[in-house]
Amino acid sequence: MSFMHGNSLVRNLSLSYKMSTCFTFLRHFVKRSVVPFVLRKKGTGLYFTILHKHFSSRTPILFYPNKENVPPIEKIDLDEWKNTMKSSLQEERSSFTTSDDILTATREWIEMCRLLNREVPEHISDQDLKMIAECPSKKSKKKKLKYLYIKEMHKKAKKEKQEKKRAEMDEIEKQKQLGNAEESKNTELTNTFLLPLKNRAWKTEWDWRNAQAMIFGQPLVFDMAYENFMPERDLKNTVCQLLESEGANRKNIDPFHIYFCNLKVDGVYHKELIYRYKEKWDQLLLTTTEKSHVDIFPRERLIYLTADSPNVMTTFRHDKIYIIGSFVDKCSQPRISYANAKRLNIASERLPLDQYLQWEIGNKNLTLDQMMWILLTLKNTGDWEKALKFVPKRKHSGFHNISINSKNFVKDLQKNRLGIKKSFRKLSSNAKGWGTWWKDE
Repeated sequence: MSFMHGNSLVRNLSLSYKMSTCFTFLRHFVKRSVVPFVLRKKGTGLYFTILHKHFSSRTPILFYPNKENVPPIEKIDLDEWKNTMKSSLQEERSSFTTSDDILTATREWIEMCRLLNREVPEHISDQDLKMIAECPSKKSKKKKLKYLYIKEMHKKAKKEKQEKKRAEMDEIEKQKQLGNAEESKNTELTNTFLLPLKNRAWKTEWDWRNAQAMIFGQPLVFDMAYENFMPERDLKNTVCQLLESEGANRKNIDPFHIYFCNLKVDGVYHKELIYRYKEKWDQLLLTTTEKSHVDIFPRERLIYLTADSPNVMTTFRHDKIYIIGSFVDKCSQPRISYANAKRLNIASERLPLDQYLQWEIGNKNLTLDQMMWILLTLKNTGDWEKALKFVPKRKHSGFHNISINSKNFVKDLQKNRLGIKKSFRKLSSNAKGWGTWWKDE
C-alpha cells in the first residue's frame, strides 16, 4: 500500500511539473496571438483548452479547468441594443439644433466634394442648398448635386452658343451697313409716304389689342391647381409652355383674355412665374386669381378641354369659355383633368384628332402652346385643317383624304347617293327589258 501510494504521488508531481512548464512556455506567445491548443495525456482523462482562436493582448486570459467554476454567459438583448444605437444617432442629429448648422454642414460637404474633383456646380443658390440639406440620404444628395452640375453646364453651353450667334449677327449687320453705305453713295434718295415700323410700334399695337381683349375679348382659363401632382422638373417645363402660350396670344390679331385661376400666392407656380418674368410680371395684360373658375364664371358656359373626354369637339363656340389644365401629362396621374371636370360638374370635350388625322404613335395629349395655337386659329378662321397643322408630325402620318365633318364630304356623299340611285334605276330598267326580250324569244 505504501508503495502504491508513493507511485501515485510521483505521478501527480510529474504531471504538475509538465503543466507548469507548458504555461511558462505559452506565456511568451499569449500577448500576440493564441492558437487553440489541446493537451492530452494517455491513461488520464485530462483535457485543457485555451479559450478562443484569437485573443486580444489587453484582455486577461482565464483558464477554467472545471465546468463548475465557469461563470454564466450574459445574453444580449438585441432590441435594447437597437434602441441605444438609435438614441445615439438622434443625439448626433440633435447636435445640429438650428437650420443654419445643417446648412453650414452641407456647404462644407459640398466644398469637400469640390476639392475631390467631383461633379459639383460652381454656384449654388440658397434654395438649392436647402433642398440638398433636406435630402434624406447621401446618395440622394449626390444625385441632386449631379443634376445641378449638368444644368449649369447646359446653361454655360447655351450662353456660349448665344454669344457666338450674336457675334456672327453683329458681323453680318456691319457688312450690311457697309454695303448700304456704298449703295447710298451711288444711288439717289427716293421719297416715300410709308414710315418703317419699329419694335416699339409693334409692342404698343400688341398691348392695345390685349387691353381690348381684357375688356371685350373671349376668356381662356388656365387651371393652375395641379402643382402638387408634378415634380419640380415637369413644373418648370409647364411654366415654359405657359410663357410660350402667353407670347403667342399677345402677338395674335384677336387674342384671348387669359385667366390664371387657382394660382396660389407664394406657391410653386407663382414663384416660378415671377422668377421667369421678373419685373415684367406686373406689366402683363392678363388676370391672375386664387379663386376657382367655377366661382368666377357660370358653369353652363365652361368647357374643360381634356384628351380623356368622351365628347368630341365639332366646332369652336365663341360664347363658351374653354379651360386648359396647366400640367405635363407624362408624370401626372392618369385622367386627372377629366376627373376634375366631373367633380366640378363641368362639360368636357376633346379635339377631333381621329376624325382628321391618321394617328400612329403616342398619346393624344398636346402641350399648352400647341393648344393655344390651335384655339387661336379656330377662333380666327374656323378651319380644322389649318388648326391641326400645329399637332406634331411625328405623331401622325397626315390628314385623311376626306374629312368626316367637312362640307365637301357631305356634298360628295349626296352626289354619290344620287349617282347610286340613278345607276340602280338603269339596272332595273335594263332588267325589265331583258325579261321582255327573253319572253319574246
